[in-house]
Amino acid sequence: MQITVSDFGHEIKKIVLVGKLDIAGAQEIELPMATVSGSKCDVIVDMFGVDFVASIGLRHLVLASRRVARSSRKLILLNPNSLVTELLVTAGLKDLLPIVRSEDEAKAALLASGNAPS
Repeated sequence: MQITVSDFGHEIKKIVLVGKLDIAGAQEIELPMATVSGSKCDVIVDMFGVDFVASIGLRHLVLASRRVARSSRKLILLNPNSLVTELLVTAGLKDLLPIVRSEDEAKAALLASGNAPS
């Protein structure tokens, strides 16, 4: 699993994940995700390059989303593939981990939640 963290405007962090979010992948993203989710910023997680998510990977995404929410911010998943999207919907995580298909849609979702991106 590869993880890249960058700024995406004022008070927004973008995390790009590439690979499998299995046990090994979840271990690799654990510290960076915890750091970013505790930074009091909105978070966009680009899931385009993720082709598999295990339950431990879901756990890390849920924990990150809850940490972000504690600061009245939002975590959004950007463009997961159809299998990952189906997994998230089947697991009942669609509300906790909202899915968008473009960066513009992510910005609009953050604006709608009261967190205006620049």
